[in-house]
Amino acid sequence: MADYYQRTTCRMCDSDLLEQVLVLTPTPPGNNFLAPDELERPERAYPLELYQCGVCHHVQLGHVVDPRILYQNNYTYVSATGTSFVQHLRQYASDMIQWLGLGPSSLVADIGSNDGTCLRFFNEAEARVQGVDPATAIANQATRSGIPTVADFFSHRLALQLRQDQGPAALVTSHNACAHIDRLDDVFRGVEHWLAEDGVFVVEVGYFLDVYQNAWFDTIYHEHLDYHTVEPFSRLCARTGLEVLRVQRVSPQGGSIRVIMQRAGGPRRADESASDLVRLEHQHGLHLPATFAAWGHRIAGVGAELRQIVRQLKESGKTIAGYGAATKATTLLCHFGLGRRELDFIADDNPLKQGSFSPASHIPVVSPATIAERQPDYLLILAWNFAEGIMARHREYVKAGGRFILPMPTARIVAA
Repeated sequence: MADYYQRTTCRMCDSDLLEQVLVLTPTPPGNNFLAPDELERPERAYPLELYQCGVCHHVQLGHVVDPRILYQNNYTYVSATGTSFVQHLRQYASDMIQWLGLGPSSLVADIGSNDGTCLRFFNEAEARVQGVDPATAIANQATRSGIPTVADFFSHRLALQLRQDQGPAALVTSHNACAHIDRLDDVFRGVEHWLAEDGVFVVEVGYFLDVYQNAWFDTIYHEHLDYHTVEPFSRLCARTGLEVLRVQRVSPQGGSIRVIMQRAGGPRRADESASDLVRLEHQHGLHLPATFAAWGHRIAGVGAELRQIVRQLKESGKTIAGYGAATKATTLLCHFGLGRRELDFIADDNPLKQGSFSPASHIPVVSPATIAERQPDYLLILAWNFAEGIMARHREYVKAGGRFILPMPTARIVAA
């Protein structure tokens, strides 16, 4: 395939009634951080445009970048670097083990398993585990650490082989991966085939209602093809032999939903949680294209506020750095026009990113130890979903006079 293409049908219901509702600044792939010897190479920027389905109201990117560019060459995100997310996965595993009665004979699979952090908790409870992740280096590292991981994109084809090799799965889980998958119907059909008769499929994805309410537009980037609400899930399940049992709102990524599914006609009874959230989504107008026009104006206002804060600080001689070389930072910096003139460096906890440079703006990424060494006057928290933990870990920075800038939902300066 070419390096990207324009999607013309809805990923959830296959309708071709798509309407463009938001246009952001084109960017390179947000997680493609550059080595020092790559700074002179041309960077390809791709469109960032949201489209809404006129049938099921699903929101998705209009352009799909070749996933090999996004995941198989230089992918550096690992689950274990986010301490609050690790704790979330630990509690999730404990809850699922208790609810489903998982034990040594139970097979637990994870789609988009990354470094195996989630499966490790099931493995510690002596369940059999199997990961699937297309990031080859990270998948191989997980396998070496004791979590068997297939370095591939999950598909119906792969599910046929995995079920033949390992038998049916008691639980198939996926955390923050289903927003990244172009052929989502093929994945769901694969899960339906792999599940045991009483098996459960659990998906956690960022919840677009939270994104909308908090103006978290920077979660829109090329890895995130879909911006999920509850209503379209029933359409996708109906096409792929599954059904929704219940939906829970959970905390990761600033706000997510946990969608619990089974094979159609399975043994568990569905509750009213899905229909309750659909009503809430309609109350906020997420089924209306006009809602997105107003949202675009709000995003522009946030950008104006942030640029004003940064400009005033720089004019007064203050130094500013960023914290969190997150994928979302690429969208924010590009769309708001911030770069090396504004930020001296970006500190990040992930060793794989330290020593690299941010896409497009080429801001150096360094260890958090640099904060104490250089003591910038202000830290712009780009990984805002971890803001509370970041500020808590840097109390000494605050005692030395440092302050934080939070970009959204309203740009503001805070002491801690």
